[in-house]
Amino acid sequence: MTKRTLGVSLYPDHSNLNEDKDYLKLASKYGFSRIFMSMLEVSEGKEKVAAKFSELINFAKELGFSTTLDIAPNIFDQLGISYDDLSFFHDLGADSIRLDQGFDGQKEALLSFNPQNMNIELNMSNDVAYLNNILSYSANKPFIQGCHNFYPQRGTGLPLNFFESASKRFKQQGIDTAAFITSQSGKIGPWDINDGLPTLEMHRDLPVEVQAKHLFATNLIDCVIIGNAYASEDELRRLGAINRYQLTFNVSLTKDINDVEKEILLNNQHVRRGDITDLVIRSTEVRKKYKNDENPVSGTHEFKRGDVVIGNDNFGKYKNELQVVLQDHIDDRKNKVAEIKETERFLLDYVGPWDKFKFEE
Repeated sequence: MTKRTLGVSLYPDHSNLNEDKDYLKLASKYGFSRIFMSMLEVSEGKEKVAAKFSELINFAKELGFSTTLDIAPNIFDQLGISYDDLSFFHDLGADSIRLDQGFDGQKEALLSFNPQNMNIELNMSNDVAYLNNILSYSANKPFIQGCHNFYPQRGTGLPLNFFESASKRFKQQGIDTAAFITSQSGKIGPWDINDGLPTLEMHRDLPVEVQAKHLFATNLIDCVIIGNAYASEDELRRLGAINRYQLTFNVSLTKDINDVEKEILLNNQHVRRGDITDLVIRSTEVRKKYKNDENPVSGTHEFKRGDVVIGNDNFGKYKNELQVVLQDHIDDRKNKVAEIKETERFLLDYVGPWDKFKFEE
């Protein structure tokens, strides 16, 4: 299992070298470690292009980034090189090369044994037996990784069920996976149409951290990459701060939350009970820890999906148990203490039996 990572995208054919460098310094500060770098054209000539890309990639390397070069098939023709020789891209400092077009399986398998030891990155956004075909030709598995496409045109991103099905093909083989989210401030992409650059259509208008929380919560994606450039510093900071391994819900507290409730809510590791229920997500360990703390009845007792409630003094043995409401109900024995931000409520579907979760204000 690889550790989960964050990445950014760069489009040197459409951007300025110094601005790219400043962006990488900022991303590095917030814990980003991967780059998707697009090489769309070499109209300036081989030497000039090589100089520009190699300066940027080596600058990134010093900051601790690994770089995947996304190379349009026509680049190989323009450079007069074949897929059998990746030395040009290796000499630029790239760690991985993304195959924009698929071959017959045998070809990709052979490429995975390239003498430069570059990773071969495959397109994950087709729900077909592409990967299995390659692996059946005895490919060099540790050097194969997967990454979804992004979709610049509104309405063309992947639907969730298709995304899950396509991703499972890679995850089940233990292949490192990546997918894209979109910055709400980035204007640069590979094409002249840029309605954002997410993999999933449902993400297009969501805050970046909600998109990333979702991709990690599916347990299908190892690396989350911002598809467009440049994300704002605030977006980079919010992404850098997320917990990559368990859902942390953003909540607003009720006015009448008391100190004990606040402590239970924000300063504990919550675990959903293994014997789950449809009504609520139950975090029961906290009631044992706080069983001697009083918790008077307060506030409203009409609950909606996404509300967080805690058992009050009238709840007997269940006093100070924390619950997240999944179905609307009324119960005077529980106090509403917070509600999950509306944009994040769909993430409740990803809290399964024994799953760990937390809250932040």
